[in-house]
Amino acid sequence: MESTNQHCMILLVLVLILTCNVIIASSSSPATKRFHFNVEWKQVTRLCHTKSLLTVNGEYPGPTIAVHEGDRVEVEVTNRIAKNTTIHWHGIRQLRTAWADGPAYITQCRIRGGHTYTYKFNVVDQRGTLMWHAHFSWQRASVHGAFIIYPCAPYPFSPKNQAEIPIIFGEWWNGDVDAVESEMMLLGGGPNSSDAYTINGLPGPLYPCSAKDTFVQAVEPGKTYMLRIINAAISNELFFAVANHTLRVVEVDAVYTKPFSTPAIMIAPGQTTNVLITTNQAPDPSGMFAMAATPYLTSSFPTDNTTTVGFLQYKGRKSGNKNAKPSVVVPNLPKMTDTPFATKFLGKLRSLATPQYPWRVPKAIDKRVITTISLNLQDCPPNRTCKGYAGKRFYASMNNQSFIRPLMSILEGHYKSFTASQMLASSFPERPPKAFNFTGVDPVAENMNTEFGNKPLAVPFGTNLEIVLQDTSFLNPENHPIHVHGHNFFIVGQGFGNYDAKVDPMGYNLVDPPERNTVAVPVGGWSTIRFKADNPGTWFIHCHLEQHTSWGLVMAFIVPNGPGASQSLLPPPDDLPSC
Repeated sequence: MESTNQHCMILLVLVLILTCNVIIASSSSPATKRFHFNVEWKQVTRLCHTKSLLTVNGEYPGPTIAVHEGDRVEVEVTNRIAKNTTIHWHGIRQLRTAWADGPAYITQCRIRGGHTYTYKFNVVDQRGTLMWHAHFSWQRASVHGAFIIYPCAPYPFSPKNQAEIPIIFGEWWNGDVDAVESEMMLLGGGPNSSDAYTINGLPGPLYPCSAKDTFVQAVEPGKTYMLRIINAAISNELFFAVANHTLRVVEVDAVYTKPFSTPAIMIAPGQTTNVLITTNQAPDPSGMFAMAATPYLTSSFPTDNTTTVGFLQYKGRKSGNKNAKPSVVVPNLPKMTDTPFATKFLGKLRSLATPQYPWRVPKAIDKRVITTISLNLQDCPPNRTCKGYAGKRFYASMNNQSFIRPLMSILEGHYKSFTASQMLASSFPERPPKAFNFTGVDPVAENMNTEFGNKPLAVPFGTNLEIVLQDTSFLNPENHPIHVHGHNFFIVGQGFGNYDAKVDPMGYNLVDPPERNTVAVPVGGWSTIRFKADNPGTWFIHCHLEQHTSWGLVMAFIVPNGPGASQSLLPPPDDLPSC
C-alpha cells in the first residue's frame, strides 16, 4: 500500500509540473490541496478588439486545478470586482457538502465584491476530467477552467497515453457579455451570437485578425496522447475532429467508458470527453495537422456558425519549404447539421462496467418524473415592446414552470428541515400539465405562456429516481444539454418523438448505460436518466445553454438527510456568504 501511495504522489507531482497553466497547490498534509482564486478584470485582445475580460488570476481560460482521487480540496475565492460572483465545481458530487456546489441562490448567496469564500469538499470515488466555472449570470463565458482528478490505479485502457493535452472550447464576444444577457432579458429576444469559438482561449486563423491567436501543440511522432476535452462554450454543442487522425474515446464526464474509435466527437456544453490520439500520420509539408471545433446546429434561432481551428505540430516533420502553409481543412469533421452522426456517436457510449469500476444503475425505480423541456412565448407586459416572436418575449420552462431564483439560498431556507422525519412536500409537477404531441405540434400555434416560480421536487433519501426529459417543438426543437448537480446519473434510454411510458422502457439499457453529469437530450426527442438520490442537499437541474437557463429552463430538487450521521448534510461553513 505504501509503495502504491508513493507512486500516486510521484505521478501527481509530475503531472502538476508538466500540465500547462496549473496552479501548484500548497498543502498542510498529503490529503489536502489548497488553491486561491482571484476573480479580477484583465485587458485581453482577440479579433483586434481589446476589452476588460473577467478572469481568475488573470488567466483566460482560467488555471487548471489538478488533484488526486481521494484528496480534500479547499479553494479560497476572493472577489476583486464590484459585481457578484460564485464558482461551481462542475461534476464534483459534493457528498454532504452542498454548501460548496456554487450555483447562486440555490446552494449559496453570491460572493460580493471585496469578499472571500472558501469552497471545501472531498473528491470521493471520482477520477478523470471535469471543469469548474462561474455560476452567476453569464460569467462562465470567460471564468472557467479544467478540473483534473488523477487516479491511483492504472488507467484501464490501452494504448497507454504518454502525455496529455487539455483542450477547452469557449466563446468570445467583442462586446460585453453582461450586456448581451441584459439586452436579451430586457427586450425578450434571442441573444447576439458570439464573435468566435475558441480553443484554449484562441480563435484560430479562420477568424479576422486571428492568425497569431491560434493554438498550436507540439507533439512527438509515434506517441499516444490523451486529449482532455472540455466544452465550456455557453450556447452550442460542438463537433470536434483532428485532420487524418482517429480519436479513441476512453472517458466521458470523469467516468471510464468502453473504448471505441471514431473520426470525430460531439460534445455539449458542460460535458467532458477524454480521447486517445496516436501521432502516426505521414508528414504534411507544413508539419502540421488541423484540429477544429464547429457548432452542431439544431436551432433556427440566430447562432454562430463559424469554426475554430488549432494545430498539432509534429516535431521534426516540417519540410524545408518555409512558405508551406498548414491546411485548415479537417475532412473528418461532421457537417454542422449532422444529427445522424451525433446520434450514432452518443449511441456508442457505454460504461466500462468492470469489477473494479462496477455499474450502479438502479434496475428498479421508486419514482418516475416526466418533464417537458420547452422554449416558450410569453405575453409582452403592457406598454412594452418585445422582440421575441409575434410581439411576445422568449422564456423557457420545465413542465411549464419557468424558474425564478429566490432572494436567498434555497439550501439555507430548507436546511432546518433536512431530517428523515420532516420530509419536505414536493410541489414541482411530476407530469406535464397538458398531454399532447410534444414534438409534432405547430411550433407556435400550440405554444402557451409559462408559469413563473421555483417549486422544488422533493424525494426521500435513497430514492431510485427516474427522470424522463422530453424535448418539445415549441418555437423550435433543440438538443438540450441538461446538467444535474450533486449526482451522476445513467442514461438508460433515448429516442426521437414522444416518450411512450408503456413501450420505451422495454428498450432501456440496464447493463452498461453511460454514466454522466450532463445529458444531451436529442433534438425533437427524449432522454431517460436514472440515479439514486443519496446526497442530502438542494440540487440544481438546468440546461447548460446559458440563454435557456436565463429564460428559466431550470428546476431544483431536494434530498433530505439519511438515517445516519454519515448520510447527513454537514453544517453550513462559518464564511458562507450572506444574502
